[in-house]
Amino acid sequence: MSALILLPLLLPVVTAFLARKMPEKKLLIPLMVLELAIVIFCCTVSGTFTIPCLPGMPFMFRVDWISRIFSVLFASMFLMSGIFGFEYLHEKKGVYYLFYLLTMACMLGLCYAGNMLTFYMFYEGMTLLSFPLVLHEGTEASRRAAMKYLGYSLFGAGLVLFGFFLVSGSTSQAVFTEGGALTVPVTPALLIAALAMIIGFGGKAGMIPLHDWLPTAHPEAPAPASAVLSGVITKGGVLGILRTVYYLFGTKALEGTYVQHLVLALALLTVFSGSMLAYKEKVLKKRLAYSTVSQVSYVVFGLMLFNSLGFTGAILQAVFHSVAKVCLFLCAGAFICKTGKTRVEQLYGIGRSMPLPLFCFAITGLSLVGIPPFAGFVSKWYLAEGSLSAFPAIGWLGAAILLISALLTAGYLLSPVSKGFFPGEDFKYGSVHCGWCICVPLALLALAALVLGLFPARLITWLAGLSAGLM
Repeated sequence: MSALILLPLLLPVVTAFLARKMPEKKLLIPLMVLELAIVIFCCTVSGTFTIPCLPGMPFMFRVDWISRIFSVLFASMFLMSGIFGFEYLHEKKGVYYLFYLLTMACMLGLCYAGNMLTFYMFYEGMTLLSFPLVLHEGTEASRRAAMKYLGYSLFGAGLVLFGFFLVSGSTSQAVFTEGGALTVPVTPALLIAALAMIIGFGGKAGMIPLHDWLPTAHPEAPAPASAVLSGVITKGGVLGILRTVYYLFGTKALEGTYVQHLVLALALLTVFSGSMLAYKEKVLKKRLAYSTVSQVSYVVFGLMLFNSLGFTGAILQAVFHSVAKVCLFLCAGAFICKTGKTRVEQLYGIGRSMPLPLFCFAITGLSLVGIPPFAGFVSKWYLAEGSLSAFPAIGWLGAAILLISALLTAGYLLSPVSKGFFPGEDFKYGSVHCGWCICVPLALLALAALVLGLFPARLITWLAGLSAGLM
């Protein structure tokens, strides 16, 4: 049964090469729906599947609760963005979907990786295969953006590899183990390894100092690719930090060290700086990219608090941010596809001609701000509670920065909504038709942001039980 874990990795690869011959909706959409169904089925699979590789360190695949949560999330978001792409992309669909689906396979490989070697191989594959998605338009600007994305990603991966070398002799096959896999006491060299790996993975998650690729790459990539970069690929970095801290080193080895305090400081700095830069930005997709810089560092902050409240808030934020940000980028893509408008000031009255996309933008924007009853409120509540619980004396500072960031988020996400729906009585507008490939993903994602906010209890219960075994 454990060999079935490979099925969600192989189907996108087969589908990717079929897409070169027949990139039509009648083939790819059913196959991506089937992929999601297989991923859900694999949540019931148990056991470990290994493939011999290096002596004493095989490729290892297994399913745990983290695998289940992130694999279903990733497959769902790839499905939504993939459907949207059929109406957004006008040419070179076969090439686009080739790399799109191969990237999806690598993202699922990250979920099912059972040791650091397997995780690192899929992590590098994710970078190399998502590079052509940024490059897709073929313009000089997209080439520069793609090279910047590749450079930052490879530098971060180099830091991870450096840390992996340092820690490889201190674990048995570097197998991900609840509570940590270290078999020796923590040394200064191991702390350096932990910091290098966290900062390296943090680069993919958009954390300072390796964050600058996001506002460059997102505006140049096609909107469906931007949605995946922001909503899914950044979570590859989050997953790397989670596996490093909770399954490789263990929180007890890092708690109270300079590694914890430095990463917490960098995460809060990123939260505040990203929100400020997003507030000032006038290009919509670039504004959303800076927003991702800020919002994903909420997750890093929660993970580094090393308590159950922070961990629960972090995973909830990862899920809810993915849903909201994929929807927001797809809404921006709908505006670009149908009207050619890319700047915030050009969206004046857009809600009159494209009401559904702007309504979905408003719903997921409210979720990202943290307004009840939408999903983002739940995750931010747990993060603030986790900060106050972890550091009773100064925890208020973290909660205050999260609140300030939320207010800035309201400013830069809700202003286009107000101007788009209320341009004035004399405003003249015409109707713009959006096909089902645009409308269905947007409606489903906006609905998910509401439903997850209204009924988060089961997910919270799962995460509370999971965190108990990790601390």
